[in-house]
Amino acid sequence: MLVLLRQGKISKWFSGIGQEAIAVGAAIAMQEDEWIMPLHRNLGVFTTRNMPLHKLFMQWQGNPEVYSKGRERSFHFGSAEHHICGMISHLGPQLAIADGVALAYKLRKEKKVSLAFSGDGGTSEGDFHEALNVAAVWDLPVIFLIENNGYALSTPISEQYRCESLVDKAKGYGMAGVKIDGNNILTVIDTLAGVREYCIREQKPFLVECMTFRMRGHEEASGTKYVPKELFDAWAEKDPIKNYEEYLTKINVLNEVAIEIIRNDIKLVIDKELELANKTTTIHPDTEKELGDVYATEVNSQSSMVNEVKSTVSGQWSVVNDTERPPNAPTTNDLMANPPLTNDPMTNDLMTAIGRKDLRYIDALKEGLWQSMQQHSNLILMGQDIAEYGGAFKITEGFLEQFGKERVRNTPLCESAIIGSALGLSLEGFKSMVEMQFADFATVGFNQIVNNLAKMHYRWAQQADVVIRMPAGGGVGAGPFHSQTNEAWFVHTPGLKVVYPSTPDDAKGLLIAAINDSNPVIYFEHKALYRSISGQVPEAYYAIEIGKARQVSEGTDISIITYGAGVHWAIEYAAHHEGISFDILDLRTLLPLDYDAIKASVARTGKVLLLHEDSLTGGIGGEVAAWIGEHCFRLLDAPVMRCASLDTPIPFNMELEKNYMAKGRLHGYVQKLLQY
Repeated sequence: MLVLLRQGKISKWFSGIGQEAIAVGAAIAMQEDEWIMPLHRNLGVFTTRNMPLHKLFMQWQGNPEVYSKGRERSFHFGSAEHHICGMISHLGPQLAIADGVALAYKLRKEKKVSLAFSGDGGTSEGDFHEALNVAAVWDLPVIFLIENNGYALSTPISEQYRCESLVDKAKGYGMAGVKIDGNNILTVIDTLAGVREYCIREQKPFLVECMTFRMRGHEEASGTKYVPKELFDAWAEKDPIKNYEEYLTKINVLNEVAIEIIRNDIKLVIDKELELANKTTTIHPDTEKELGDVYATEVNSQSSMVNEVKSTVSGQWSVVNDTERPPNAPTTNDLMANPPLTNDPMTNDLMTAIGRKDLRYIDALKEGLWQSMQQHSNLILMGQDIAEYGGAFKITEGFLEQFGKERVRNTPLCESAIIGSALGLSLEGFKSMVEMQFADFATVGFNQIVNNLAKMHYRWAQQADVVIRMPAGGGVGAGPFHSQTNEAWFVHTPGLKVVYPSTPDDAKGLLIAAINDSNPVIYFEHKALYRSISGQVPEAYYAIEIGKARQVSEGTDISIITYGAGVHWAIEYAAHHEGISFDILDLRTLLPLDYDAIKASVARTGKVLLLHEDSLTGGIGGEVAAWIGEHCFRLLDAPVMRCASLDTPIPFNMELEKNYMAKGRLHGYVQKLLQY
């Protein structure tokens, strides 16, 4: 690999020279179908799991035919076939994924463990603390393995921590730990095999600190000038390969001739595999394929729509899978996705046959989540206070009694670790819903969301089947840390889907759709709508397609394109200004956007007002306005305008909050458009 680096055939390399015994020994001690979360110095995990060398060479050369399709370098890739989870550069998030995998094993009562690597530097990250704490609190069979090589890039351990040994941290989390010689492969194998048995038997986590040293730089470009020469001399005598050869020779298992034969055999294999890797074809980027691989296409719902309504409606036709109906009559799926705007008797009869009831926004959410728990036995709910207490807003009240503590899980205040655990559950085929108490708190799990969940499928075709519920928005006088509507942070991140319903029926149908979707979905729910908005909601289990807007009303004067609380502001304003013909479009989904519906609304009016509660600068309104200007310019009769909240944090005082809100400026923008 060092030769290939010098030849310019790979762009970056993290050498594990001096640390080989840890990666190889750990992989040997584990079962082949147990997940390992390695880092960038753990080549031995990949080779011990028998990943073909030519494919590894192709991976590091950026070949699109292998694990990450040329999208990731170094060790930032994984393989479900080999039960290796690809790392991200932030290092710490790997640990929480191991928690989620171990939770999956525990829920299935399988005699398995997961294993996650950390460097000595990584133990200073918050993710290390969170992952160990969650594993201890939940009694998870996971091994946390620290490779203590003395340096985090150039920072020595004397500047990294003050405890005598990193294994001492185990006591603080109530778990067992051991410190071992990481350069003796037999010690590593024997210790980890015993630790694995302990984790399975006791159903508890374990911390292992392996003392070692890296003989190269953090990565090859960084060099080793900061390391005293005497350290290299001392650790050269402890080289794991050299010492193992000497040991095998001493006990007459090997001799110099046998060692030379082994080395030559290995060289032949490597040369042959490299030759095979070098026969690859030239890369031809395919934009459509790149875009198509951002999301997983599977929607693993067992029954994502209401498929049958076995009733005779008005004596005119029997609807069974929507196959027998008059021309142009609405289908059951149409009605689920878009409740009727008119009072057509035939449509209303069909809705009655389907079965609807009046629910508040919050109750519709609860029903959608409840029915999803019934539908998906592999769905796990996680969040602070969601079990006995029922959640901060009582949406999960009663769930614990119905579905049990294994599926309805209170969490420590460890948002990053819980989102990482959700991803780990996904590796083992589970679905999960993580409830943020407030959307504001997603910041402490931001890295896991935007760098791990969102990029997972694009990087190595691994789905991240996670929904994060985000109670958001103002209007309740809760101040800057409990009132933000921060959807714009996530709309910018390819790989996420961002949903923001405004009505009870959408709240239920889109939540079910989000849970059915095998991609990560950020699901916003406006707190001020929880108990203030009611509406007719189908009693059945149904889904509304993500990525489709809802036409609230059709008009000819002004289009108001909005979502969330903005929909109700627009409806209220239109009701008080009947002389203006408003075309109101509820986006419902912000990523991906329904551009067809946006264009159709622009075409009907020629004048567009984008309305949202989020602050003006960087809000979703700017993106939609830019798209309209680029694609619908000939349809416009006036500049696209944005009505948004102030570019300040949202204040606590109710009068200040009203002044902050976009709603108070809606009239002025409407008048500007009318007069243009």
